[in-house]
Amino acid sequence: MRRWRAGLADDDALVSRLTRIAIWIAGIAILILVLDLLGVPVGDWIRALFKKIREVPAWAVVAGIVLQSTQTILAAFAWLTILRAAFPRVRITFRLVLASYAVAVAMNSFLPANIGTLVMLIMFTTVIAGATFAAVFSGYLVQKIPFTIFNIAVYLYLFLSVAGSFSIKLSGLANHKVLAIVLTVGFGLLLVLTTRVFRKQWAKFRDQLIVGGKVLGSPRRALTGLFLPELGSYLARLAIIAVFLGAYSIPVTFDNVVSVTASNSISNTVSVTPGGVGVTQAMNSAALSKETSANTATAYSASQQLITSSWNVVFAIALVSWVFGWSGGKALIAKSYEEAKSRSQEMKDRHQARSSPSTG
Repeated sequence: MRRWRAGLADDDALVSRLTRIAIWIAGIAILILVLDLLGVPVGDWIRALFKKIREVPAWAVVAGIVLQSTQTILAAFAWLTILRAAFPRVRITFRLVLASYAVAVAMNSFLPANIGTLVMLIMFTTVIAGATFAAVFSGYLVQKIPFTIFNIAVYLYLFLSVAGSFSIKLSGLANHKVLAIVLTVGFGLLLVLTTRVFRKQWAKFRDQLIVGGKVLGSPRRALTGLFLPELGSYLARLAIIAVFLGAYSIPVTFDNVVSVTASNSISNTVSVTPGGVGVTQAMNSAALSKETSANTATAYSASQQLITSSWNVVFAIALVSWVFGWSGGKALIAKSYEEAKSRSQEMKDRHQARSSPSTG
């Protein structure tokens, strides 16, 4: 009898869940229609997406989606290791961390200045008992260490082997190496001076910042839970590039894959446009200038960016709905986004206040 009732309860839950999914789909369709009527070309964007998908072989689309998901999952696992080390008394589930990280990846695909990352940090602060923003932010710095090492390697490879890529965004420096060196040294000195000026403020937050870096206190845990997952995530990123290069009949060589990886990273760093649109295509064209035409390189870059970004959004919505529920997840993200914008504006205001000359 109990099993029969349990079976009925499971069936009711399944029907309820499928009903909610159907309502979401209908709601999204209505929203797209309304936006089109208001002059927002959402329909054109979706048609462009499917046009790009049709240009790419089915195997490449599927492989790209699988690899993109793998990249996100492995990076989220590294975050899980960091957060569990920082807050050992709190029960932190992987699906919670994965959903929050997926939100950041999705939002960074279409919002400028990587504000999605700030949203994720605030989400962690909200859903993890006892977490502070300073502690979570220090975890973010720790999480960036392996990726920074990998990126430095590909940056050096790009600057040494691909002519012209540096000058696309930072015009003139590629032909003025002395100036580039002077600016680099100047930036280093600025960091030192900034550290000295804010030494007192640093002392206030030092204890909280140490919390986020506790994972580094165990070399074995840092290796298996942080470095190796992020290495796998980075390799998945390289594999995505290789898949889409092959889809456009561009030679899949180590040189091309690493060069495109570096150009993507640089374009995301120096650009304030959503997802580095425009800059990414220009950088990719430079990186592949010896291998294919500019039109083919641009088509490859646009397809990869559009398909992976679209999947990031779908993946994030599915995870948030599963972990937090549709209404709860929507409220959490909305609240975190508003706070992220507020914090971002505060940081800009403080920077402008420090930069402007004092009056009196």
